[in-house]
Amino acid sequence: MKNIKYTWVAGLLLLTTLTTVAQQRAAPKPKIVVGMMVDQMRWDYLYRYSARYGNGGFKRLLRDGFRCEQTYINYAPTVTACGHTSVYTGTTPAVHGIVDNDWYSRQLQRAVYCTEDSTVEGVGTAGKNGKMSPRNLLVSTVTDELRLATNFKSKVVGVALKDRASILPGGHTANAAFWYDTKSGGFISSTYYMKELPAWVQRFNEQELPVKYLSKGWETMYPIASYVQSDADNKDYEKSFSHEKAPVFPHTFAGKEKNAVRSTPYGNTLTFAFAKAAIEGYGLGSGAETDFLAVSFSSPDAVGHQFGPNSIEAEDVYLRLDKELEDFFVYLDKRFGKGNYLYFITADHGVSQSPGFLEENRLPTGLLDVEEVVKKINTSILEQFGVAQGIRGLSAYQLYLDRAAFAANKIPLEPVIEMVIQKLKATPGVADALSLHNLGGEALHEPLKTMLINGYNKQRGGDVIVLLDAGWKDGGRSGATHGLWYPYDAHIPLVWMGWGIKPGKTYRTTGMTDIAPTVSALLNIQVPSGTIGHVVWEVFE
Repeated sequence: MKNIKYTWVAGLLLLTTLTTVAQQRAAPKPKIVVGMMVDQMRWDYLYRYSARYGNGGFKRLLRDGFRCEQTYINYAPTVTACGHTSVYTGTTPAVHGIVDNDWYSRQLQRAVYCTEDSTVEGVGTAGKNGKMSPRNLLVSTVTDELRLATNFKSKVVGVALKDRASILPGGHTANAAFWYDTKSGGFISSTYYMKELPAWVQRFNEQELPVKYLSKGWETMYPIASYVQSDADNKDYEKSFSHEKAPVFPHTFAGKEKNAVRSTPYGNTLTFAFAKAAIEGYGLGSGAETDFLAVSFSSPDAVGHQFGPNSIEAEDVYLRLDKELEDFFVYLDKRFGKGNYLYFITADHGVSQSPGFLEENRLPTGLLDVEEVVKKINTSILEQFGVAQGIRGLSAYQLYLDRAAFAANKIPLEPVIEMVIQKLKATPGVADALSLHNLGGEALHEPLKTMLINGYNKQRGGDVIVLLDAGWKDGGRSGATHGLWYPYDAHIPLVWMGWGIKPGKTYRTTGMTDIAPTVSALLNIQVPSGTIGHVVWEVFE
């Protein structure tokens, strides 16, 4: 009888243990995927301020997640629209067609914005800011493929302050995309997605959070003297807010809240608040199928452009973002349970240092006004070939020739292109100039050659591309920018965490276009229609 009793107890303990283990194992699929992009986040920001990060934000990612330490953008230009699109399509501008934030259209003979759509109307606004959709996108996204795989039972929502950062990740079939409207001071959408804003969005906008946030002004989170990873507060290469005399703390915003929120850390606060409201408003993660929240944080880009990446403002943005990220993880843990959501964080591009900072520290730099250079070349084209405005457009450092005008005058493009190239090469700050018609035959090093080919779309691209020297900036001395092929613009963070992910890291070179196929593999769904990337197999449990 004793043996029978012991056997029964042992069996009960074994059953309890097996049940506990089974419960601790990951569910067969995540309740939700949260794809997070931080606009203009350089890879080194994961570590540069780490001594001041808490344990639950970026440090939790580095501890519990899987880090792809050598993730690069594999095309140029390195700008917002291309970056958000490439992450979610698994391909490059050569295929997905989003070749810049805006580009010159030969058909319309004007600049085209990446998400403009004259066939839709704004929802929540009467202005042109709402006339947006993903119709310029030529391929599907991983979010589209999720919707297709579940017969449209999965829900997909895009959220960002920037329209393009919300619309393009959501793809063609998103349930909704929302972006911030400076005119109304609230989140809006378009009739591509809905006829009217959901009641929960209306209630959110009625809170007027930008006004509440910025009425307090922007002070550093810690004593300003402790920001030792940054430059001095008042540098002549920082840009002031238009209503302030100098780019120094504290920043005040009386009456400027709606327009200024994007250029402060409160833009991140607003985005986190709306992301949580979207999760609850749509019941994301509560159904039988996996849902997807594509959220992008636009404020780090605005702050970086204005003050530069070595500013106290930039450091303060990331210290605050770290704390808000910790709060967001706690929120996700409570709502979905640890291990029941799949999360990744990446960026659309990095950023160069301000030319003034580089100059001050004896690093290579310089200024070039590409538009002014184009004007001078157009004068030469008129003198030599008799065609006015021979260069009709400039986008992503690509020059668009007036092909129709040269054809009408029976002038072949080759000698015009050769003249333009020679003029550009003679310009200080220009590393090279190339014909886009013969990129494959150019003697270029890697990865530059592949990046240029991947960034060139035959239908929407130009005729000549100009490459700037490292550290050089198109524009003025103050502020900072991005868009070139150099690692300071192309090296981005990529960290995975949660469902199906094992902790660890790899130093193998991975690409921005590897994210979508990896998500697809984790979810057992088809890759997007234009995918050229590969699965990051090391992340799998």
